[in-house]
Amino acid sequence: MTNSRNNSWLTDVLIVGGGPAGLSALLWCTELGMSSFLIEASSEFGGQLLSIYNPIANYLGRETANGRGMLDEFLKQLGDLRSSCVLNSRVQSIDPAKLSAALSAGRVIISRAIVLATGVRRRRLNISGETEFAGRGILESGAKEKASVAGKRVAIVGGGDAALENALMLSEYAKKVYVIHRRDALTARPEFISSAQNNTRIEFVLNSVVDQISGDDQLRSILVKDLKTSSAQKVTLDSLLVRIGVEPNSELVRGLAELDNRGYVKIDHLCRTSLPGLYAVGDISSPISPTISTAVGAGATAAKSIYSLLYKPSHL
Repeated sequence: MTNSRNNSWLTDVLIVGGGPAGLSALLWCTELGMSSFLIEASSEFGGQLLSIYNPIANYLGRETANGRGMLDEFLKQLGDLRSSCVLNSRVQSIDPAKLSAALSAGRVIISRAIVLATGVRRRRLNISGETEFAGRGILESGAKEKASVAGKRVAIVGGGDAALENALMLSEYAKKVYVIHRRDALTARPEFISSAQNNTRIEFVLNSVVDQISGDDQLRSILVKDLKTSSAQKVTLDSLLVRIGVEPNSELVRGLAELDNRGYVKIDHLCRTSLPGLYAVGDISSPISPTISTAVGAGATAAKSIYSLLYKPSHL
């Protein structure tokens, strides 16, 4: 990346996001001889890898004890390419006409193509007590904190695979596990549902939502509302885990690129969005297959697509 006047920087490809998809795009841009620069808003690379605490055994050719182990392998391969990255810097806005991005530090990066790899975030309940009791009863991860619930009463909010997997895992330690779901039917895989239904420590609370989280120095109870009767019941509790899905970090291109009804960026087979020169890779554009394999492949696809656009336009 070269410096230009007026506090602007020039590069062939600007990559926004340092998870598996963004890191793959960086590697392939370098492989193809294009200049590239990666911006990551947090203090370290990894994205969703940093939230995986269980073993990863479904990434072809590599198994690791957790997501951080996989990240270490990725960074080891990237080596000196990390000099083309900056951490703790957030893109504030994107100008689709100029293919430029304004950073939080006041700088502007001008590119020939932009790869959006900002991923997803966990959905929140957005209720009273959710922020206050984070880390004080509200769990970050069942796999990471399972020992902390030994002999305690735990509630898990959600009805999908992640909720049921965590319920089964935590039931090995907890005295009681409530699974609270807003609908009358669970969406998890049948084998998870069957195992949970046959587990005497797990109790299902369906057609219900958590309205409030209360406590003192620690979480002590939740208020559960029955959606059919509108009645509310206080449930004494020690820990709470929220697993109600994820939502895409697509705010940067909302109103610019075409999104689906859930906010995911729509792309074609070359990872191109509806805006010329703007690509999207990884979980932000892959609601059906939010996997490490898909993210890494998409990063490579976008880089090759950009290379063909910039240097071999007749190939597209």
